[in-house]
Amino acid sequence: MQNNITGKVIVITGASSGLGEATARLLASQGAKIVLAARRADRINALAKELIESGSHAIAVTTDVARRHDVTNLVDITIKTFGHIDVMINNAGVMPLSLVEKLQVEEWEQMVDINLKGVLYGVAAALPHMQSRKSGQFINVASTAGHRVMPTSSVYSATKYAVRAFSEGLRQEVTPHNIRVTIISPGASATELMTHVSDKEIANNLKASADFALPASAFANMVSFAISQPEEVDVNEILFRPTRQEK
Repeated sequence: MQNNITGKVIVITGASSGLGEATARLLASQGAKIVLAARRADRINALAKELIESGSHAIAVTTDVARRHDVTNLVDITIKTFGHIDVMINNAGVMPLSLVEKLQVEEWEQMVDINLKGVLYGVAAALPHMQSRKSGQFINVASTAGHRVMPTSSVYSATKYAVRAFSEGLRQEVTPHNIRVTIISPGASATELMTHVSDKEIANNLKASADFALPASAFANMVSFAISQPEEVDVNEILFRPTRQEK
C-alpha cells in the first residue's frame, strides 16, 4: 500500500533540531526527498549526509526564514535540484516568553519575524510553483498557544494565532488549485524552544512540563499522517497535547 509520501519533495524549515529534525528523519525513512533548511549550517549538513548515507535523497540549504531572500533562495534551489515542491513545512520558530511589562521588544520582533513572517515568506516562495502544477501542500506550525493565551505568552500566542488565521484564509483561496493546507498545533514538546526563554523565573517554571513533554517524534507522526492522506483529503488542522497537559 502506498503511503503518499514516497518520492515527494518536502521542504522543512527549522530542520536543525527538535520537531524539524525528527520530521526529516521520519519522512526520509518513508521515501521522501528532503530539503533541510535552518540557520545552523553545520547541523543540517551533518543531517543531510546522514540521510544520504542511509539511502535517502536529501540536501541542506542554509536559511534564515526571517530573510525573504533566503527563503526564496531555498525554494529556487529545491526546484533546481528536484524539479518541484510537493510539501512546504513552515516549522521554524522561537519562543522567548516574557511578561509584556518587561518590554523585551527585540524578542517580540524576533517572534514576529520568524514565527509569522517566516511562514508568510515560505508560502510566498512556494505558492507560484504549486499553483502552476495544481498540486502541493503547506504545513504551517502553530501551537496550543495559538488556541489559548497565558501570562508571558502574549506575543508568542499572537504570532501563533496569526499563523492559524493566515493558514485558514490561504486554505480557502487555494482550493481551486488543488493545494492542501494543514495547521499543526503541538502542545508541550521536548525541544530547544524552552532554551529561548531569557527570563530565568519563567524558564524554571517551564521545566515542570519536562516530565510530560512529548518527544519530537510525536509531531513527526502528525506530519506524516497529514501528508499521507489521499490527495482529495485535506487535513486542515491538528491540535495535540501530552495526555498529562491540562492547558
